[in-house]
Amino acid sequence: MSYCADLPANPAIRRILVLKWSAMGDVIIATALFEDIAQAFSDREIHLNTLPAWQELFTGDSRFQQVFAVDLRDRRRTLTNVIEWLRQVRAQRYDLVIDLQCNDRSRLLLGLLGLSGRPIPFRLGNRRQFPYNIAPAELPGPAHSITRGRAALRAGAIPAMTPRPVLHVSDHHRTRAQDLLERHGLVAGRYAILLPGCNASGHLKRWGADRYRALAHQLHRQGLDHIVLVGGPDEVEECQRIAQACGPWLVNLCGQTAILDIPPLCEPARFIVANDTGTAHLAAATTVPMLVLCGPTDPRRVKPLGDNVTTLQADLPCINCYRKDCSHHTCMAMLTPSRVWRQLRGINAGLM
Repeated sequence: MSYCADLPANPAIRRILVLKWSAMGDVIIATALFEDIAQAFSDREIHLNTLPAWQELFTGDSRFQQVFAVDLRDRRRTLTNVIEWLRQVRAQRYDLVIDLQCNDRSRLLLGLLGLSGRPIPFRLGNRRQFPYNIAPAELPGPAHSITRGRAALRAGAIPAMTPRPVLHVSDHHRTRAQDLLERHGLVAGRYAILLPGCNASGHLKRWGADRYRALAHQLHRQGLDHIVLVGGPDEVEECQRIAQACGPWLVNLCGQTAILDIPPLCEPARFIVANDTGTAHLAAATTVPMLVLCGPTDPRRVKPLGDNVTTLQADLPCINCYRKDCSHHTCMAMLTPSRVWRQLRGINAGLM
């Protein structure tokens, strides 16, 4: 079995299903692959299956004729949701599925689909094993998800070259962002954005409120008019701690934005400093210079896309441990505010 095919050249492929469920950062990274798929199949019908939490990212996205979501993570309704997923997918009679999730659950569902008597003829994944019949050779690890995704697309002769996430931000979200900029007097090139949070279960990925507060003071002393905090519901308390003991030059927008407000808020910024968080991947849809601070997670696997993104990590034997608890958190303590400031000056030569 060759596991390779020229899918765009096959006229029998008319309706395509793309699977990408989670997590937020991985879904946003995958939007670069969505762009490649849309370019390769510009005259075909493409549907996206994601989770309900991320469906709003694709409202009005012209790359997809349909976006549908089934909450496959709801353990209280596992069987019901699996049946619903199989029902929806069977009804559409897809010619090709591009599985960008590629985990045990997606492989199981595609296998069940075949057993139900309605297999999808072409099944593209990232491993040469059932249920896929198109896949690349095994990649050495650790590999970034974009590297694996691009390899999978190329096994199907789909060119994969989009360099950063591609999100279709509506005029509604651009207007909301512009209103926030005007309300707080944020002038293009005169403010920096800090993304100091992450989801509640990954607290070791946080650099820490005290360090972000010290960096904010340093940036303001160096001449930036404003420092802006952006984040979601899990990060409100962290941003409030940073805002303490800062003046009116610090603008705390945490919890005040919709997901797709964030890219247009970032576009006029001087630069961005972030933890390894899904919000950093949103910001990577812009070309603004961004520094991502990594501790327990491997920057070779988690770095947002784009040549404007730089990572900083301490040199320790225990880095990339992916632990959920740690007694010392040295990996972040070694990234002092002065060290981060020096790194910013290095990657933003001439900016300050």
